[in-house]
Amino acid sequence: MTVDATPVQPHDPDYPAMLAVLKPAPPLWISGAVQADDALAVAIVGARRASPYGMEVAERLASDLAARGVTIVSGFARGIDTAAHRGALQAGGRTIAVLGCGLDRVYPPENVRLARDVAAHGALLTQFSPGTPPLPYNFPTRNRTLAALALAVVVVEAEERSGSLITAGFAGDLGREVFAVPGRITSPGSAGTHKLLRDGATLVERWSDVVQELPEPWRRRVRAAAVSSMAPDGLAAGSDEARVLGLLSVDEAQHIERLIARAGIEAARVGAMLTALELDGRARQLAGQRWIALGARSRGV
Repeated sequence: MTVDATPVQPHDPDYPAMLAVLKPAPPLWISGAVQADDALAVAIVGARRASPYGMEVAERLASDLAARGVTIVSGFARGIDTAAHRGALQAGGRTIAVLGCGLDRVYPPENVRLARDVAAHGALLTQFSPGTPPLPYNFPTRNRTLAALALAVVVVEAEERSGSLITAGFAGDLGREVFAVPGRITSPGSAGTHKLLRDGATLVERWSDVVQELPEPWRRRVRAAAVSSMAPDGLAAGSDEARVLGLLSVDEAQHIERLIARAGIEAARVGAMLTALELDGRARQLAGQRWIALGARSRGV
C-alpha cells in the first residue's frame, strides 16, 4: 500500500498534544491528520480472536461515541480493534489507528481498504519508520502510545495474558480512566476484562457509562448525536430512559437521590441515563445535583 507518510517531531505544531506526557515523546509518522479536537478521544481495544458478542459491542460503543464527537483510538489489529475503527467510520466520526509497524506495511493485510478510510477520516499513526515490519516486540511500545492518545481506555474482550491488559496498565500509569466490558464467566476471552473489573476498572454497558466518568471539561465537549438514537417524539416505550425522563418535570427540579428512589433503578445506571438525556437535549443538570426535563421548545423542536 502506498501512503503519504509525514514525519512529525515532538516540537512541531501539529504534534498530538496528548503525547506530551510521554518522556521522551516519540517522533511520529502520520498519514492523514491529527486535529486539535482529537484530544477528546477514547481508546477501544481487545482480543484479536474476538467473539461475535465482542465485535458487536466494540462496534456499537465506537459508533455511539463517535456520533457524539469523540475520536476513537485503537490499534488496527484484527478483531476488536478493527470493529472499533469501523464503528467510528460508520457513524461519520473520526478515528486514529496506532500501528506497530511502518505505515507502508499494513498489518493485518486484509485491512488495506480500512487503512485508506481511516487516513481519510482521521489518521494512521506510528513511531516506527517506513519499512519496519510488525515485529512482536513493537506492540508494547505501540500500546503505550495508544494509551497516551486517549482520555480513557475501554477493554472489550481480553484473555488473561492479553496485550490489551498492557494497554490498560499503561493507561492507569498515565492517569487515564480504565473501563472494561463484562462477558460470560465461562469464556476465556472475558478472563482479562473480569480481572480488570476486580482490580477497579469501571464497568461499561453503553457509551454514556464512559462519558460520565470523563473529567468535567471534556464531558462538556461531548455533543448530542447528529442523528439521535432517541426518537424525536419520545423514547422507546417501556425503556428505563423513558421511565426516568417521565419522572422529571419541566417545572420543578428534582434531586438525583429522590429520582433514584422513585425510579427504582440502581444509582449508577440512573446517573448514566441522565448523562445520556442531557447530551441528547432532553434534561439539564442544575446546581445541587438537581435535574429538570427540557420541553420541546427548549430543545429546539
